Amino acid sequence: MTTSRQVGIVGVGLMGHGIANSLLRAGHEVSFLEHPGNQPVDDLMAAGATPLSSGREVAQNAEVVILCVTGSPQVEAVLFEPNGVLEGLKPGSVVVDCSTALPSSTETVAARVVAAGGRFMDAAMTRTPKEAEEGRLNLIVGAPTALFDETLPLLQGFAENIAHAGDVGAGHTLKLLHNFVSLGFSAVLAEATAASRKAGISDSALLEVLGAGGGGGVVLERLRPYIVDNDPSGFKFTVANATKDLGYYHTMTNELGVERGVAEAVHALYTSIDDTTAAVPEVIGVLEKRT
Repeated sequence: MTTSRQVGIVGVGLMGHGIANSLLRAGHEVSFLEHPGNQPVDDLMAAGATPLSSGREVAQNAEVVILCVTGSPQVEAVLFEPNGVLEGLKPGSVVVDCSTALPSSTETVAARVVAAGGRFMDAAMTRTPKEAEEGRLNLIVGAPTALFDETLPLLQGFAENIAHAGDVGAGHTLKLLHNFVSLGFSAVLAEATAASRKAGISDSALLEVLGAGGGGGVVLERLRPYIVDNDPSGFKFTVANATKDLGYYHTMTNELGVERGVAEAVHALYTSIDDTTAAVPEVIGVLEKRT
């Protein structure tokens, strides 16, 4: 049986809400930071979660603090701003960063957490809010082996597949690689669908051929509902988030000094979309209007 832990969550948005719910079902004590960007939290409070007014209070009431915010600037803000998490961090407490962040920033953040007496791991997420609510996220973890082993039972409370990528920063590095591949495939499929329609090919024929050949896979299945029914819900990831993550990938590969020609083309496609609130599948419709 999993030992109950005191867990504080900063960022109860689409993904963080699901994490909180899953941890409550798993028997953990959960508190969270009150914030206008949170999803409705009545259900969490009814299940026993406690709202707190500052990052400092969240840290004071937790053995493990989970960050589920947008990116590196937000991570640094919630940790280091006045009355933030670092001010309330108890000796030996663990900060788990589930955001998508720049690995170079992650290493700096980890050093400051350790200097304050805490421990740090990056645990970047993949999958969607649906899997978050079901406790079936994928996690890509960067942490020392001993800390990973210690924290694994807690992570299993909200994740189904958990990969230990290496030491601190490896989780965020591999997440950016994953998102580049996923968003790159989405861009290729969006352009192919727009071209197919311009050529008069039926969507059913396109999906049949791609699905049975080199275009088959998870990304095609996420785009399928939009191609068939104009339903973007299969990939609830906005153009704004895609642009942000690809920008992080660009920065990371620049720091590494590796080739990124394809990534630059993919990034250029997403940055050319005016409606940044559109979901990734809706890029297909945008490209159709350009032909």
